[in-house]
Parts: sequence; structure tokens; C-alpha cells
Amino acid sequence: MGKYIINGGNNLKGEVFISGAKNSVLPILASTVLNSGITVLKNVPMISDTLVSIDILRDLGCEVNIGENTVFIDSKDMNKTLVKEDLVKKMRSSIIFLGSILARFKEANICYPGGCNLGKRPIDFHLSSFEKMGINIEEDKNIIKADAKSIKPTIIRLPFASVGATQNIILASIFVNGEIMIYNAAKEPEIIDMQRFLNEMGANISGAGSDKIIIKGVKSLNKFVEYTIMPDRIEAGTFLCMAALNKGNIKVNNIFPNHLNALIDVLQKVGCEMNVSKNSIFLKAPDKIMPIDFLETNPYPFFPTDLQPQIMSVLSIAKGESVIKENIFEARNKHVHELNKMGCNIIIENNNTFIVKGVEEIKPCEVFANDLRGGACLILATLFAKGESIINGSVHIERGYEKIEEKLTLIGANIKKYTED
Repeated sequence: MGKYIINGGNNLKGEVFISGAKNSVLPILASTVLNSGITVLKNVPMISDTLVSIDILRDLGCEVNIGENTVFIDSKDMNKTLVKEDLVKKMRSSIIFLGSILARFKEANICYPGGCNLGKRPIDFHLSSFEKMGINIEEDKNIIKADAKSIKPTIIRLPFASVGATQNIILASIFVNGEIMIYNAAKEPEIIDMQRFLNEMGANISGAGSDKIIIKGVKSLNKFVEYTIMPDRIEAGTFLCMAALNKGNIKVNNIFPNHLNALIDVLQKVGCEMNVSKNSIFLKAPDKIMPIDFLETNPYPFFPTDLQPQIMSVLSIAKGESVIKENIFEARNKHVHELNKMGCNIIIENNNTFIVKGVEEIKPCEVFANDLRGGACLILATLFAKGESIINGSVHIERGYEKIEEKLTLIGANIKKYTED
């Protein structure tokens, strides 16, 4: 599982260059099967989830070559419609391959996906939407079998603005004979990035970033497309939170600051001095973190669930009491126990509401990263704790952060990664 050894207590100073977006590159990699041709992707984060997606593409029959943050995919000779179970179990977003394979081959088979265990994250919205599109869905033990002689035009109203369901519907609709409209679509920037990529490929999609997306089917796609992945707003937000907690004075580069408005608002409320430029944010931490009366996670453009654990670490040393409510994932709370092992004072109510009572000191400790973002929040806390800490389970953190130990070292952190044989 690997581990990080961190000697905390250092202030963070300098500049950080943000990698391409994990939540953008994964659905875009799945999309590359559609054009039966060559795709060149740039600014690709070389994280473990990216490598799993590449393994899936290769197993399906695509030729994939990797350069420096660049991936070349030739999907012309793709010849399989079954995504192997051992690969699907490594990553929840592998479910997005269902829509793209369906669109190209009119059939697809995939098992229920894995990834971080954050409670019930049903794919019912994906499957019920497919059925409205005329796709036949059967379940054989743990395998989802989808079959579609033709995908019919329809209107889909999502009961929840699900990112994954929105992406899967878009992918499955690319060659529809007519038009498919999605209401209550997810508005995340990664949806916009995916729309841009697909339109570069020759698709006809409009409305991304709003709650109504329209897909007008096309007969074929361009056989060659080159595209640059947008920067990762969650990685950028994580480094800003690290600086806020650790008396930092940092500049985060290669970002779209408007993607972080909800976090910027919160960090200013806790006392950070921030200077926002076109493609960067400068943050100077306050001497003392101020509490937040109430903060809740919700779909974009509101405060993201993927930054909830990190902001909890920041508020754990606030001068007073804060309340955080998690509205997206019922089990995004495993980091609370680990933070409390380090001397934090956090109470869980009804699984999803957290009373964070600020403490003056976080103690060095051996902790375990149970999931990706929870692991990131433990890096924040151990960087603050004066002394040596160990974070076990670094494999979870590596799913979403490219060379995080190297980036932190450049801004003054004392962190080393150890990989188990």
C-alpha cells in the first residue's frame, strides 16, 4: 500500500504547478474509443487512475503510447466490448466506458465498479437513463450487459445532478439518430472539458456548464484529434488548503481560478489573504485560522465534496467551532477518526455532519489513508504536526495527485514516499 513519512512543522513557501485534471482526463480517455482513430492528449496527469484507464484501453484492443504527460491512443483496431473485472474494480470511473463502447459497438459489458469506498454510490441513474434511450440492460450476477440495436432520441431528467450519469449519457448519445436532451445535468467544469474534447472530435453537443445539455447525433467522427486536458481544480484547492493550514505563502500556477470560487470564499473567511490572477492564485496564510459557522458540500458551483476533508483539516485548528455537512457521499467521514488520533476534536453527527472544535496543536502520529481525498487531508494535518508522522496507504493518494511529494518538497515540506515491494 505504500506510505509517506512526514516531518511536520515547516512553513510552505514558493510556487506550485498544477497538473491536468483527474476528473477530466478519465472520461476523456474513455471517450477516445469513439472515433476509431488517433487521439493525442496533452497535460495528462500520470496518476494511477490514468494508468488504469490506459490498461483498459489496451485490453480492449487499442494501441496506447505514453510520452511526458502526453498519451497517444489509436482505437482503430479495438475489438472487445467487455471491460475486464480486475481493471474495473480498481476505479469507479471505469463505468464511463459503458457509454462509449455502447455508442460504437451497440453493446457493452462491464462489472460494477470499484474505487474509493464512500458509501452507496449507485449507478441507477446511469442505467435508468440508458433504458429511456432504448438500451436493454440485463444484470448477470455482477456483470451489467447493455445492448442497443439503435439509441432513440429522448428527454432525460436526472433526479440528481450526477457527474458520472451525465457523462455516460453524453457518450452513449454521440451517434443517436436525432437529439437527446439532459435536464438537471451536472455543471462541473470537467463536463465542459469533455464537451470541448468531443466537439473537437466532431460531435455536436451544447449546454455543458448549464443544467440542460443537448446532444445532436452525428454519423461519424474525425479520425484524428489533439486536445489539452484542463488543470485540476481539486489539486489546486488541496495545495491552497495546505498553505492555509501551514502558515504558507504560495502561488498556485496553471489553473482556472473561477473554478475555485467557492473555496476562495471560504479561505478568505478563515483569514487568508488571496490575490487572484488570470491563471494563478497567491495565498498568504493568517496567523490564526478563524472558524466557519456552517459549510456544506453540494454539486458545482457550490463547495465541492472533494475538498471537504481538506478544509476540515484547516478548520481543525481554528479559533472556535465550525460545522461541516457532507451532502454528496454518505461515508466520506473516515478521515475524521484519523484526525482525532492526531489530537483533533471532531464529532460526527448522523454520519454526515461534523462539529469541528479547533485545537491549538496537532500531534504527529501514524495514520491510514482510507481513500483519496481523506488521504490528502492527512497530508495537510501531518505537515502541521511538529515531529514525524507516517501515512499508510499512499496508494490511495496516488490515484489523484501526480508526484505530490516532489511538489511539496519544492515548497519546503519534509516528505518522503516509500513503496512496498
